[in-house]
Amino acid sequence: MDTCTPIKRIAVLSVHTCPLALLGGKKTGGMNVYVRDYSRELGRQGVQVDVFTRSQDDCQPMIKHDLGYGGRVIHIPAGPEKPIPLGEIVNYLDEFVAGVLAFATEEAIHYDVIHSHYWLSGLVAEKLRDVWGIPFVHMFHTLGHMKNRIALSDSERAPQERIDGEHQVIKAANRIIAATPAEEAQLNWLYGADMSKVRIVSPGVDLERFAPIPTKQAKEMVGICPDNKNIIFAGRIEPLKGVDTLLHAMSLIQKRHPEAIEHVCVAIIGGDPWAETPDEEMARLQELRAELDIIDTVAFLGAKDQDILPNYYAAAEMVIMPSHYESFGMVALEAMAMGTPVIASEVGGLAFLVRDNENGFHVPSRDPEALADRIYCLLTDETCRERLGRQARYYALQYDWEIIVQRLLRVFEEVVEQEKIVREKMMGETAVLTCAPC
Repeated sequence: MDTCTPIKRIAVLSVHTCPLALLGGKKTGGMNVYVRDYSRELGRQGVQVDVFTRSQDDCQPMIKHDLGYGGRVIHIPAGPEKPIPLGEIVNYLDEFVAGVLAFATEEAIHYDVIHSHYWLSGLVAEKLRDVWGIPFVHMFHTLGHMKNRIALSDSERAPQERIDGEHQVIKAANRIIAATPAEEAQLNWLYGADMSKVRIVSPGVDLERFAPIPTKQAKEMVGICPDNKNIIFAGRIEPLKGVDTLLHAMSLIQKRHPEAIEHVCVAIIGGDPWAETPDEEMARLQELRAELDIIDTVAFLGAKDQDILPNYYAAAEMVIMPSHYESFGMVALEAMAMGTPVIASEVGGLAFLVRDNENGFHVPSRDPEALADRIYCLLTDETCRERLGRQARYYALQYDWEIIVQRLLRVFEEVVEQEKIVREKMMGETAVLTCAPC
């Protein structure tokens, strides 16, 4: 693609969640980290980025420059300027589109490509593409059909409106970014996607922010006794994250090897455990902790600012990801970059990211026995823990955002060049028809 026109400005769409939000909130997680860090790296590489997100606080400035050089987060009023249920946001997409168009017109901005995230943003991207005449590249991050395959109740299932929206976006998008070969396969056999439009580009990690620091120093920074051991879960508090499997695993260790967890704390980062009316999953997990008699071992710490998460990872002997489904697993990659081993369910992107007994351990989903066995191993075998940590850091080096963004830019350049050729061909055909003799 040496002859391609360089990408100078990108419109990034993250309609339902702001990339600057606290990690572990109700609608925040790996996608927020992705959009934030990817946008920052684009700026470092000389690409201007505007991230459009729905305004959820009328006290926030419309434009924030927290993404570094060349990057802006633009809060677009669409519906009530407060957090609303995810299922209601679709009702305000037309208002969101109008707000983005008005902003671009007022500033006389021309974008080269649209990069949308999650299905709601994809529906917006399709409408903006039709107005601006530029291609859009989409990334789902999670898929409704996959969520439904692991759901244990109707409340955990993705609504049909989402499934229909995903199908529409898959059909409309000029390119689709899959995080792993697993997601590529899911797009194929669950959605019948045109595979000529799909490109596999994994998320990246900020290797400067997530770099090993001495464990003792990290424990002091987060207030953990240097002699204590720490186990971390970080993410949204929802059933598909499998936090209950972790609680059951700790209960098993407490019964069988109480000496092994005498000075161990399991820190659950995410959600709001102190809310007057905690959401259903948080309440269920807190009740389960009490039933299993592990209150002294498990602490709910709530959502944390993304900038202090590296200290928690570095202070941990291990990070646990007992998810039933993960399209990739950003938390796992961040922990690995810190040199902290990960124990993860062998599902989705985690099956590719974590390599069993090389940079971490795999366990079956919903299997407290297997998880307890691996946790006990890392708690009691320091040599194994250090070996996996070293190899985890080394493995994470290939996910440097600088490398990943270069791959994404090649996809953008490819699709922009293809659209240019199509337009030129159409113009040529129109000219021939116009000039044809009677």
